[in-house]
Amino acid sequence: MSGTPRFWAVIPAAGRGVRMGGEVPKQYLPLAGCAVIEHVLKCFLAHARIAGVTVAIAADDTWWQRHHPRASGKPLRITQGGKERAHSVLNALHSLRDELRTDDWVLVHDAVRPCLHAEDLDKLMQTLEQDPVGGILAAPLSDTVKHVDDAHMIHDTPDRSSLWRAFTPQMFRYGLLNEALESALAAGHAPTDESAAVEALHPDRVSVVEGRSDNIKITRASDLALAEAILKSQARSPA
Repeated sequence: MSGTPRFWAVIPAAGRGVRMGGEVPKQYLPLAGCAVIEHVLKCFLAHARIAGVTVAIAADDTWWQRHHPRASGKPLRITQGGKERAHSVLNALHSLRDELRTDDWVLVHDAVRPCLHAEDLDKLMQTLEQDPVGGILAAPLSDTVKHVDDAHMIHDTPDRSSLWRAFTPQMFRYGLLNEALESALAAGHAPTDESAAVEALHPDRVSVVEGRSDNIKITRASDLALAEAILKSQARSPA
């Protein structure tokens, strides 16, 4: 392929966030003056190396039109989401067939991770831009982990020395990620993240780039207060 590969962001945002309760999907809940997803989108749209963003939303989404940045100067597109995350991401990739080349980069980021720092985004792209496969942001696990059975009894305590917390963005070559997700879904498996799909095709080839531990995911109502505190801290110390 000729030319320099581009970077494109994909945001799967078709989830309902059932663990949060209520009628509003968690990506549209208010956070520090705007919706959670708006913080996510602004981070990518403001980055000089991101060529555009595609968001996969539910077919019956009634919130998107009220909660997305406007006049960003970059393409901000929507596509229909699917039943699972993998379906939404693959739909977004298919919608980009005429836009991206096989060696371009796709960065898939959770719609409910609003605290991604520009420093981590830079680090991920700079570290992996010459890599043939790609990788993910992650952090070493610091807590002790327990295997627990259905009766909430501890089965054992695994060694945490090689365990990492997987974050997003997860960044892979466009053609490779498309192939990996299609292969997984054709086999009847819907991976919970993009890395798992790529790992199945290329074992031991997916890289980990250490990121900041404050790149949290909004899962429960209490996470909103923590995310607001993180955003305020980042605003005071942008570097």
